Amino acid sequence: MEDQVRGKEIWKHNITEPNYGCHVVAVSCFSFFLVSKLVVFLTPLVAQTEKSSWKWKNISVSFIHSVLSSIWAFLCFYERPDMAEDLITIFTPLSHSLAAFSVGYFLYDLIELLVHQRTRQSLELIGHHVVIISCFMVAVLTRHYVGYAVVALIVEINSIFLHFRQLLQICGTSKFNPWYRLNSLINLATFIVCRILLLCWMTRWIVINKDAVPLLFYTMGSVGLAVMVGMNIILFYRLLRSDFISVKDTADSSSKKVD
Repeated sequence: MEDQVRGKEIWKHNITEPNYGCHVVAVSCFSFFLVSKLVVFLTPLVAQTEKSSWKWKNISVSFIHSVLSSIWAFLCFYERPDMAEDLITIFTPLSHSLAAFSVGYFLYDLIELLVHQRTRQSLELIGHHVVIISCFMVAVLTRHYVGYAVVALIVEINSIFLHFRQLLQICGTSKFNPWYRLNSLINLATFIVCRILLLCWMTRWIVINKDAVPLLFYTMGSVGLAVMVGMNIILFYRLLRSDFISVKDTADSSSKKVD
């Protein structure tokens, strides 16, 4: 009973306080737009075509967001370790700003995809961004579930290596290159830990705390997790097939030719 009363008091307190979250979203979105203009000057010569240059710009911006948000997420839990014990009501200005910052990035990237990449292949990313923006905006506007949003952003640790892999591919780096192979191994390891295991933990948490989450938010969270799990299963298979299975087959066929 005391926990319920405390929860209601915190909720009322959070709602009545001024919310700067939407301002952070707007500033973040515009900042990533400016960053996208700057990274164009770093486009390698091999990516000077219209399609490749946009891809380089888009992935570079995503890479920057992954580095910043993953470090930021760890700083949030370092600042308030008890946030891991209460992912619903406990938050800090740092963690709330992180959720808003990421919404700004995903909003920027969604606009980029809709303007420059309206293809069948981009539908997965568009759907992913819509789900993430919707779920994170709940945390930004209500200042509840901020801790849960920060946990979700631990996924960005793997995204660092995932995006770096794409940048290497744009530069024409061979899959047999030692740096590419090292990144592939780290990418696979962090994918298992920061995506598969983390999503399992998040699913377990939302099921256990079902009674503490309003039906609307529970539905949004469940749908969001279902979308993320489905996308990550497909992505994991693609990574295995591209960086390990096909590479092994190529190496085997090359050795047979030598023999």
